[in-house]
This record gives sequence, structure tokens and C-alpha cells, in this order.
Amino acid sequence: MNRNRNWTAVCVGLLLVTAGCNQGNNNDLNYKTAINDHFKASPACLWSQPKKFPVQAATSDDAKTEGYDALTQEGLLTRTTAEKKVLIIASKQVNNYDLSEKGRTSWTPDPTQPGYGNFCYGNREVTSIDNSTPGTNAQGTKTVAVTYHYKIGNVPDWAKSQETMTAYPDIATALSANPSDNANLVMVGDHWEVR
Repeated sequence: MNRNRNWTAVCVGLLLVTAGCNQGNNNDLNYKTAINDHFKASPACLWSQPKKFPVQAATSDDAKTEGYDALTQEGLLTRTTAEKKVLIIASKQVNNYDLSEKGRTSWTPDPTQPGYGNFCYGNREVTSIDNSTPGTNAQGTKTVAVTYHYKIGNVPDWAKSQETMTAYPDIATALSANPSDNANLVMVGDHWEVR
């Protein structure tokens, strides 16, 4: 009799462990994992569009040079000055910016445009699942609409510097905020994916 009870307890324990490991369960941890995995592949980046280096900016154009100078100070870019002819008899001072060795290791190349890329400063990490509404799509696949709060995680030191946050105020806002967003998840095999 004791032997049967022990065997039953082992079977029930195994069922509970395997049920907890199933990524398809409707629980907040699995939703959080799916959203975090999605944003690891879609990091937050400095510019809305990829850039190509080297770039040139007039020394008198503070709006352009401020950001590049902050990245230069953080060691991601190198800066050289030159004179550029504007007219036959006139010229202006320019700064030439290019990726440094440190910058190349932090650079995220754009796979669709050779030579272009971006400096990415982290990715979303879900801090809370606020609401979830399960459903089924037209193909009969399980879905869930999720509302969540997040922060930016995995932030490199260069993005946290005061110079960088002053030159790129969107970074400062992103790092200090705890915004909310929505995601639609679909069951793919035994796990959830963002769609």
C-alpha cells in the first residue's frame, strides 16, 4: 500500500514539473519570456534610421556635432577636422567622424544595407504583465492579447553617460521611464511568440 502511494506521489510530482515547464501555459512568466525574446532581436537604437560612417558635419552645426562629439567622448567615434571648399573662394571647417575600434565592437550592422548600422543601447525587458486576454484566431490557433510595462535592460556604459544622454535625450527618457505597451502573442508549437 505504501509502495502504491509513493509511486502515485512520484507520478503526480512529475506531472506538476512537466506542466510547469510547458511554455504554452497561459501564465505571465511565459508571456514575459515571449515578449523579452522578441525584443532581444529588436534592440532600442540611437537613430531611427541606420547611418553610414564616415560622416561629415560643419563645426558650426551644433545640432549635428553635439551627438557625434558625445559618441567621440565615449570612444565610439574618432574625429578629425578639415576644411571643405564651399565656393571657389570660400571654405568652411568640418569635422569628419568615423567608427573607432571600440565603436566597431558596439556597432550593430544593418543586414539589408551593407556599410550601414546603428549604435543600440539595450532592449525591452518586461517588468510586469498587467492584463492578458486569451483568444483563438481564424485558423484555430491559441492567441493572447497582453498589456505590459517594461524598462530598457542590458544598457552599455556609453549610453548611460551624462554626455550621451544630453546629446540624445530620447535615451535619457527611455532609461528613466517604465512605459506600457501591448503585444499579441500566438501559440507556435509549444510556446508563445509575438506576432
